[in-house]
Amino acid sequence: MQNDSLSEFFQPGFDPRDLTPLASLLRAKPYLDALITLFRGGEDEVLLRLLLLREIGARAEAPRWSPQELDAHFAYVHPAKLNTALNRFRKEGLLNWDSDTSLYSLSEAGRVALAAIATLVQFADGEAELGYLTAQVAAGQAMGQIAPETLQHLLARLTELHADFETALESQSEFQIREARAKLDSVWRWVAKGTDVIRDVLASEDADRHVQHIAQSIALAQGRMLRMTGVFQRRLAELAAQRVHLGQSGLTSSHVADWLRGRSQEQLAALGRDLLSFHPEPSFAVSDILLDVTEFELLEREREDVVQVALPASSLAASVSAVEAERLILAESLHDELAALTTETTLSNAVLADTYPETAYRLSLLALLGDAEAALPGSVLANLVRLPLALEIDAEVEHLDHPEVATLSRGRLLPD
Repeated sequence: MQNDSLSEFFQPGFDPRDLTPLASLLRAKPYLDALITLFRGGEDEVLLRLLLLREIGARAEAPRWSPQELDAHFAYVHPAKLNTALNRFRKEGLLNWDSDTSLYSLSEAGRVALAAIATLVQFADGEAELGYLTAQVAAGQAMGQIAPETLQHLLARLTELHADFETALESQSEFQIREARAKLDSVWRWVAKGTDVIRDVLASEDADRHVQHIAQSIALAQGRMLRMTGVFQRRLAELAAQRVHLGQSGLTSSHVADWLRGRSQEQLAALGRDLLSFHPEPSFAVSDILLDVTEFELLEREREDVVQVALPASSLAASVSAVEAERLILAESLHDELAALTTETTLSNAVLADTYPETAYRLSLLALLGDAEAALPGSVLANLVRLPLALEIDAEVEHLDHPEVATLSRGRLLPD
């Protein structure tokens, strides 16, 4: 009967059981029925059912309930509403009734539905979606059964977040970029946890090929997310240089805009009250005379048809300063050294120079590897960032025997 009624939603002659995505739903129908029972009806009824089911399932030391215990425990609930909900649980298979012992207990479907709701409630704060999806992937990896559908949901969410961050950058709005950076900070821990899980999935030899393909796409998406931190920082620094300072008050246009954005429409209207005035209307001017003067200026006054405008004389561009010339030479030298690398090289061998400022500058240039937005096309920095090298930095610090550089982060340069 169920399949017959379901066939009404499809074209004539088509069996719904032949549809692969629907077959997985039909196999899980007992658990879906439990969720339908919980969430069917008004919002208040749903909240009451969830409250009752969570309280019943929370007593792990004594999972069976007598009717008297239920009445005593839920004394704060209206008796009629309590009996209606319990009868619904029993009728739809969320609660089992043992006639021999006269006790209630959660059914298998009810326990599964309750566990799913508990996981969802756990991630109600912060970036709930990304945290929930990452937890599902981690749980599947721990059990050795990762559903490709769960990985696809995680990949889709990472792609959406990256698109939102790019939109904020393209807007050139300081407020949108700051909001996007705060959102990136909130999801950072989930991205980090997801990186560990994906690394284990890719390292597993028993993983399904389709699962590993999706995992590789997730790893690439997480790499793009990692780059966003530096991009946000540079863009905010550029916008900070464009702020207008209000005298010697220490305030900038961003502070004023932040304050105005926090005001309501009524408060903004009150700020503008009595600041607008009407323009003067001199009654002594005769409208006919004004019309004649306007007509002459617009129609009858003779003007030159061709205006000769000479181009300004050419001039030499200002020469670069000594500091800029020195940095350009250092960048070209570093590019030539890195372009010659064919094997793995330690970070100290790649950036260590005679002086501390030169070493620090060379290290800052290495952070731009692979960042296409770091320099204008045709510049030495553009050639540097396109080098086929990958930079890996560890948490340890390397102690050096150098007159000006005492310690340096331990890392390596890997040819791609």
